[in-house]
Amino acid sequence: MNHDVFNGDADGICALHQLRLAYPAANNLVTGTKRDIDLLQHVKAGSGDEVTVLDLALSLNRNALLAMLGKGVKIQYFDHHVAEDIPAHPNLAAMIDTSPDVCTSLLVNRYLSGKYLVWAVIGAFGDNLHEAACEAAKPLGLKPEQLAALRELGECLNYNSYGESVKDLHFHPAELYRIMHHYKDPFTFIHGKDVFGILKQGYNQDMAFARAINPEHETQNGAVYILPAKPWSRRVSGAFGNNLASAFPDRAHAVLTQRGDGAFVVSVRAPQSANKGADTLCSRFETGGGRKGAAGINRLPENELPRFMQAFDEVFPAT
Repeated sequence: MNHDVFNGDADGICALHQLRLAYPAANNLVTGTKRDIDLLQHVKAGSGDEVTVLDLALSLNRNALLAMLGKGVKIQYFDHHVAEDIPAHPNLAAMIDTSPDVCTSLLVNRYLSGKYLVWAVIGAFGDNLHEAACEAAKPLGLKPEQLAALRELGECLNYNSYGESVKDLHFHPAELYRIMHHYKDPFTFIHGKDVFGILKQGYNQDMAFARAINPEHETQNGAVYILPAKPWSRRVSGAFGNNLASAFPDRAHAVLTQRGDGAFVVSVRAPQSANKGADTLCSRFETGGGRKGAAGINRLPENELPRFMQAFDEVFPAT
């Protein structure tokens, strides 16, 4: 059996959508929430199987990857997160680019020579790479209102991926992918089934709750927000961070969402004007990681909150 293993966010879904439009295959789908990134351990593959991995940090999947390669599994790996010591193996085709203006959807677009560029643009918008998305979209000759619609779709797809579990989401990412995969034209998808309408309504409602929260910690160069342990908080945490980053491009932002056990899930956005530091900050903590412009911590214990605040100010110092 062959497997498609992908991040449940906009970037992961749009990357897989492009790939399977170009190379149709009814593979087993393995995915989850935005934070479910060590997914290879859940894949049962053996000699002769093929596995495609999209938008999952290799560092957190390395042991499972090596085990699969040892069994004779052939693996394609597309990703843009920080990766060290990429295995050199004849069964591994790794297309990894950690440049700050690249996402997995754009990598797949490069691999496919632009065949389904419009979906790469949507994935880039969802990953909060607005400049890269607009630049990539130029060959499409879109009207401003069409580009705005693609951005909104990308943001809503990405919003759907955030939650403590898939129960928090409006759609399971595998279900969302299956629905979306019937559409080559994103504008038909937007005006087709009511999936987009459900996501848009949920996004707007949850964002309104988040915007009513004042920052817990604020300096000239950054702000930290703490959201309560509510389903809406878990759903909107990433979108809220992206929204803050776009509204205040010279400031860093951290959105901490309280988990049911009292710890926090953390989303960090570096200043868009500098686009660096998010991975540096999050990597200081046990479950942290990501890329230069956007990173996160899967579980920050409550007693480490003061240390996080101090580290935030060290990485993004006030002037």
